[in-house]
Amino acid sequence: MDDEIRPNRKSRRAAEASGEITEVKMMQIADRFIDVANRENKSINATDLHIAFLYAAARYNAHVGKNVMEIDQHEPFVESMLKTYQEMLRNHLADPSV
Repeated sequence: MDDEIRPNRKSRRAAEASGEITEVKMMQIADRFIDVANRENKSINATDLHIAFLYAAARYNAHVGKNVMEIDQHEPFVESMLKTYQEMLRNHLADPSV
């Protein structure tokens, strides 16, 4: 990866200090959610648990869209979120380490 995609530590810290999320920070946060899922999976079936996580993601994203981004047109936002999720899901399904 080039430096624009993978900035040095100083650049990452500056970005995080200004409220931006870096790829490293995003992965750390995602790992915490996965840790919660793995703990819950000890007593809840994964086939039920994944729906709870989808519900939570949808709820939080609706909050961000309506209250933070203040979107007027919901459908373009929904389409964008669907496209992003589909790409992420396809990438993970193709990942042999999953």
